Amino acid sequence: MFKELYQKSLKLASHKSSKFFLAIVSFSESSFFPVPPDIMIVPMVIAKKTEYLKIFLIASFFSALGGLLGYFIGSTFLDLSMNVIHFYGYEEKVLNLRNNLTSGDGFYVFLGALFLAGFTPLPFKVFTITSGIIGFNIIIFFFICLASRGLRFFTVAYLSYKFGHIFNKFMEKEGAKWFAIIGLIIVTIVLIIYFIIK
Repeated sequence: MFKELYQKSLKLASHKSSKFFLAIVSFSESSFFPVPPDIMIVPMVIAKKTEYLKIFLIASFFSALGGLLGYFIGSTFLDLSMNVIHFYGYEEKVLNLRNNLTSGDGFYVFLGALFLAGFTPLPFKVFTITSGIIGFNIIIFFFICLASRGLRFFTVAYLSYKFGHIFNKFMEKEGAKWFAIIGLIIVTIVLIIYFIIK
């Protein structure tokens, strides 16, 4: 099923209304859809290099809006939320995050986890839904979604603009690993700065 959705998403990238479909995929991926917008961004930018900023902005904004839908699902439909979390095998991690939220630095731990989920290949929808379940501050939530998704999609769009098919091949083979590494480095730097200032 995933391969079929993947292939359909790739086809949408070459459609004349590709930006509209990118907005839909970006929005839905943040709350329930399994295919990430990156697979549309890369071919779209390669085909329309001068529009890479517009493509990145569409993906970022609609992904953050979709995060609000995930938040709403988590805060309103607990059974449905837990089914999604169970599907991705994150029940234990979600419970740990929820328990850590009550500790002194739990807020920052969850903030870091939310940012990582937005930037790396972690299932972002699990964390948007969890944010709603635990009642995380919705304003902070939205801006973290916007920042993490924006940083990720700008990186993908810019590197696709610069390196085209070479970057496409790299994304297919090594993309997930390097996004995870870069995300961890960013969060580590932010935490170090936080504890130094503290």
